[in-house]
Amino acid sequence: AIGPLLAGVTEREARWKPPSGSWSILEIACHLADEEVEDFRARLRMTQEDPAAPWPATDPERWARDRKYNQQELAPTIARFTRERAETVRWLRSLKAPDWSVTIVRPSRSVRAGDLLISWPAHDALHIRQIAKRMFELAGEAGNADGFDTQYAGEWGA
Repeated sequence: AIGPLLAGVTEREARWKPPSGSWSILEIACHLADEEVEDFRARLRMTQEDPAAPWPATDPERWARDRKYNQQELAPTIARFTRERAETVRWLRSLKAPDWSVTIVRPSRSVRAGDLLISWPAHDALHIRQIAKRMFELAGEAGNADGFDTQYAGEWGA
């Protein structure tokens, strides 16, 4: 759940982007909400209902620009993600004898339904780590104006 992780993050902090140009916390949250519906759930549903159907196209970088992720608001985005994740869990629990071995052959690689299923929380974890890095960077940014630094906390590492 990203809600508790982002409790207390202001809209300014949520929209802040590091000098590297990487996504803001808000952009990451929007990405997670959209991926929940348009990538993982949609594609996993297709593996169970119609494995031969073409997958919907996804383009996270374009979505971030076209959907103006960084101009949205954090609280409604978190609420949308939370609502959609609950719907996903309901759907997964409703499946009768799902076949996780169904293999979808795509031009880039073959993917089994089980691969998608376990990649979902792994994807979440990668972005939770990304959010944590933004928070680390924000802490350093906040102290810079007064000449403080985050060295006492330790170095950001893997």
